[in-house]
Amino acid sequence: MSLSLEIDLLRSFAVIAEVRALSRAANRIGRTQSALSQQMKRLEAIVDQPLFQRTGRGVVLTNPGERLLIHAQRILRLHDEAMADLSGKGLSGTIRFGCPDDYAAVFLPQLLRQFSSLHPHALVELVCAPTPRLLEQLEMHALDLAMISRPEDDGNDGIIRREPLVWVACAGLESAHFDPLPLALSDADTLDHVAACDALQRAGRAYRVAYASSSLAGLTALVRSGQAFAVLTQTAVAPDLHILTDDPDLPPLPTIGLALRFERERPAHLVTVFAEHIRQTLPLL
Repeated sequence: MSLSLEIDLLRSFAVIAEVRALSRAANRIGRTQSALSQQMKRLEAIVDQPLFQRTGRGVVLTNPGERLLIHAQRILRLHDEAMADLSGKGLSGTIRFGCPDDYAAVFLPQLLRQFSSLHPHALVELVCAPTPRLLEQLEMHALDLAMISRPEDDGNDGIIRREPLVWVACAGLESAHFDPLPLALSDADTLDHVAACDALQRAGRAYRVAYASSSLAGLTALVRSGQAFAVLTQTAVAPDLHILTDDPDLPPLPTIGLALRFERERPAHLVTVFAEHIRQTLPLL
């Protein structure tokens, strides 16, 4: 008898791989932990490979599990696209979605285009702001969902993708020529601002914040003018700007995690579907 990868098994597997714990996955999927465990035993029997290793903090993927996850995410995305296309239905309604500027510019065009192809009658209202401002808007119930930045030491739970922070300048600008180092940073309570100041203080390097704003366009304009250095996520660096990877006068910076935060514990179905679309698609972009 030939065996096949069942969509239901792959969907459960993808959720477990994301949250790294059977209990949390069972709550999200709406099954008992025992039923979910049986599903994974069936999936491991089908692929004839161990997919998980248990740890004191949950489960981690084995090497075959990591490989299967890549295929599972692609299969699920194509399956859902096919069903939406052939049914002619899809979901409708409005999602109030918040996202920092740097992620919006890089990731959102493809994320929104793919979601629109699945659900052409759904409208995504976009608010771009730094993570602390998005969290405030979630508290005020002004957003349904937000993509936020989290520190690298904030645990793995809910992290969809990791992005390194990097020092950025216009081409030809060298940090050794400045004392103190002029900085163009986001708001004072954002991760890039805190990371830059902490790293420079630990290294004993003098600096001044020449410009602080929530506007990514304003920050990059000042950097392009040659008047300041910035700290950005690596994917957000424009092609005409220079990442200072080999500058010995600049201290290393941390990596941050991208995660989703809901406005309420039980979000609307459309919001949940959009969030799942982001979880499946973002790691592949």
